[in-house]
Amino acid sequence: MPSPRLRGDLVAFAAALCVIAAAAVTGDQLNRAGVPLFADSAPIFGFVSPHFGPGTLPAVVTAVAVVAFGPSLAERLSWPLLLAAGYAASLCWTFFLALVEGWHDGIALRLTHEPEYLHDVPRVTDIPAMLSGFTDHILAFQPGSWTVHVSGHPPGALLTYVWLDRIGLGGGAWAAALSLLVGSLAAVAVAVAVRALAGADAARAALPFLVLFPGAVWVGVSADGVFMGVVATGVALFTLGATGRGLRADAAAVAGGVLLSWGIFLNYGLVLMAPFVVGVALLTRRVRPLLLGAAGAVTVVLAFAAAGFWWLDGYHLVVERYHQGEFALRPYSYWVWGNVGALLLSAGPVAAVIARRAAVTRTAVAVPVAAAAVAVLAADISGLSKAEVERIWLPFAVWFCAGAALLPRAHRRGWLAVQAVTALAVNHLVVTNW
Repeated sequence: MPSPRLRGDLVAFAAALCVIAAAAVTGDQLNRAGVPLFADSAPIFGFVSPHFGPGTLPAVVTAVAVVAFGPSLAERLSWPLLLAAGYAASLCWTFFLALVEGWHDGIALRLTHEPEYLHDVPRVTDIPAMLSGFTDHILAFQPGSWTVHVSGHPPGALLTYVWLDRIGLGGGAWAAALSLLVGSLAAVAVAVAVRALAGADAARAALPFLVLFPGAVWVGVSADGVFMGVVATGVALFTLGATGRGLRADAAAVAGGVLLSWGIFLNYGLVLMAPFVVGVALLTRRVRPLLLGAAGAVTVVLAFAAAGFWWLDGYHLVVERYHQGEFALRPYSYWVWGNVGALLLSAGPVAAVIARRAAVTRTAVAVPVAAAAVAVLAADISGLSKAEVERIWLPFAVWFCAGAALLPRAHRRGWLAVQAVTALAVNHLVVTNW
């Protein structure tokens, strides 16, 4: 007979599976009925097509190795070596999952399609002119409109790929490398933040879950993987600043503010990283790091304003652009809960178990989990996140892994295996796109 705590975990896990199944079955029925979900494999974006690829075997081997040896190595390795190993393992996991679709379709050409940022990079011959005139090209159905992803994001996203091109690293393969390298930083960044907030044991428990984060399916390769890595690093730096003392801590707080502010110029929705900052500030009860972080954030806002781009103007135009497109026809009545099914595939169904435990504990490690829940709830009810949230919510979803220490030690390897199986199943049953 399982203990009451284990029964609670199993109930949460079963509920997560039921939500995923209900979202999939309902999505299939709505698609058959001609309802404009614009997602063939709802609740995730893509189409069902079981397949294997060159990344299949190494991805399975990586998963087995991390499940078998990850938790024990996480307890024994020195902290610097653990971070290095965690980053390398996360990078391998993400790369191999992407490679399931093949080198060209999964990696080198993934970001070269018409809706993507690389499509508009050749248009940018004058960066200051691009920034000052960026909002003139957001709305659809006019000459010179930006392509879909560029118009739906602040100019920082396009600027990132323009800079990459300017230093001689243009094209899809280098853009994919950026997604892989920066996206994999999230595993290390979240672990660093957890260690600063809740101690080394909690961080060591979280790292194997961060390595086998199911959302890696969408990190490799997408711009959202870059966004996730940037803001996760921002939160980690701010947390180090808030929990430390001295000049280095102050510098970390400022740097964290800069990166988090840069994040809102990559993706408008990343303003919802605010709950993470607020959570850290409330836990540490220190005003100085908050002021320093705010100072760093303001410098980025002012720099873009001086270049001619005002964030609020862009945001309001993007909302208008959203309602110009056919995706605005997606029914809120389905996606407001169907999104949860997508999230549970991206964060992994174990996120429901971790969230349940976080809701009934007052430990510090529950703070980032609660912040992630607040962020996705706000994004969901906004109505501006209808579908594709398995990718769009990556910067929030990865933080559910931060609470892995809340799971009983004896059960962690089993739950870690569930996360790995989730990623492998999704990646091999569905051809994801964006």
